[in-house]
Amino acid sequence: MKKPAKVYGHNGMTYAQEEGWGILDSSRFPVKDCHEMVQDKKGRIVLLTNEVKNNILVYNKSGKLKDSWGHAFPGAHGLTLSREGGEEFFFITDTQRHQVFKTTADGKVIMTIDYPAETGLYEKKEQFVPTETTVAPNGDIYIADGYGLQHIMQYDSKGKLKAHFGGKGETDANLDNAHGICVDYRKGDPTLLITDRTRCCFKRFSMDGKLLEIINLPGACVCRPVIKGDHLYAAVLRSPDLSHENSGFVTILDKDNKVVSNIGGSEPVYKDGILQPMRQETPLFKHPHDVCIDDDENIYVAQWASGKVYPYKFKRV
Repeated sequence: MKKPAKVYGHNGMTYAQEEGWGILDSSRFPVKDCHEMVQDKKGRIVLLTNEVKNNILVYNKSGKLKDSWGHAFPGAHGLTLSREGGEEFFFITDTQRHQVFKTTADGKVIMTIDYPAETGLYEKKEQFVPTETTVAPNGDIYIADGYGLQHIMQYDSKGKLKAHFGGKGETDANLDNAHGICVDYRKGDPTLLITDRTRCCFKRFSMDGKLLEIINLPGACVCRPVIKGDHLYAAVLRSPDLSHENSGFVTILDKDNKVVSNIGGSEPVYKDGILQPMRQETPLFKHPHDVCIDDDENIYVAQWASGKVYPYKFKRV
């Protein structure tokens, strides 16, 4: 008799791991760090890895390999899917090449954004270490320099720099490890959610870079924010701070940005409206780096520095 799957999570946002999902022949399709994942319009799960034998692995939802491409991104880190009309494009950030690339769905590079020398903020390209992008409703491209000087760069759709904000510093409007960025439409007008991983929070900015809100997530060194429906999901790289290895989990917030569930993490507890520190409770993961939520609300988890493991799938139950 098959042993029932163990269920993880809280408050009705619960999941069971699908054992063996996505594991491939590592001699043919290896991975190093599995950095980020998205779902395309065909329903496929697209993984970005910094393994130049195949920077992109494309799975179906059953975990079967459907395609692979990419050999030029040794620092492949951020993967964002953009839809323009009926077409899909990818934005890939490369932390080793210090550039951002826009590609077609099958991997042809059609735009390259170099380090923003014109700002006067950077003396050399090596100071620009982009980790993530997002695309606004008007086509503007926002780039988070999450491993560099911590600025957020705003470009038009053609790659011309328009503005910048953030940067490393001690005020609330400054950033430290601005690892991820996304456009949040859940309250109507679009805003930007930006990771401040060292400070265990997300920060909400207006589209022109004004700080609006801080979403504190004590104990959770979060990666990029991922929105699906009314919920906000994030991989937590480490807990309770960045000095603790192999301590990650996945966190889920509701439309009011209250934590409702943690996969592999402690149950979220609020006292007098304040979230209490969270931590890894079950060692499901070492260093979760991103999550992808498919159209059935299943969660896929990509990991960094975790023994070159393929992504994990957790089915909503």
